[in-house]
Amino acid sequence: MSAEPTTSADSAAPGTPEDARAFWEERYRDSDRVWSGNPNPLLVREVAGLEPGRALDLGCGEGADAVWLAAHGWRVTGVDISTTALDRAAAHAEAEGVGESVTWERHELGRTFPEGSWDLVSAQFLQSPVELDRERVLRWAASVVAPGGTLLVAMHASWPSWQSEHDHPFAADFPSLQDVLGELALPATWRVETLEEVKRDHPSPDGVPGTRGDNVWRFTRTA
Repeated sequence: MSAEPTTSADSAAPGTPEDARAFWEERYRDSDRVWSGNPNPLLVREVAGLEPGRALDLGCGEGADAVWLAAHGWRVTGVDISTTALDRAAAHAEAEGVGESVTWERHELGRTFPEGSWDLVSAQFLQSPVELDRERVLRWAASVVAPGGTLLVAMHASWPSWQSEHDHPFAADFPSLQDVLGELALPATWRVETLEEVKRDHPSPDGVPGTRGDNVWRFTRTA
């Protein structure tokens, strides 16, 4: 998902329907904006030093990451399951003057994927209360990184300090650094650049101070 929620996205989620597309359409249609409109800080930190090329933003949401990448010289393909989210993302890109640098595609990741190869594949917070075959998605993501390119993955490592699993109607999915390394099973033609849990300030929507841990993985395909 893209950027930080304008409200508590975790606690705002309704029950878990069987249809993932219906869940996310309802989620986006329930409010004028779900995410803050700012790029994910870990994306900015990890990508800032890379040479711009072709980028793929998986689970792009309302497009903040894709717009930031386009504004910094990347040619971007943004992918999401929700048509509503993609419409908002396209409007955001046009408003920022980068509409011609971004292509938007709807896919239910794990079942369908965009075609091509990319210099950067970014998967920011692909954590869902509805069905998502994360291992298949991440292995596919690695397979479409061009030689010399980058795979960047970030995921929440825990609930915010002011929340617990008992506050939510669905099970948490917080993979460890080693979990994702095992799922990817990258061969020796890959180099690990970043493997880190990052603690950051994360206040509640009503201002209660707190922190949250996020995990970040960055890899370079060397051949």
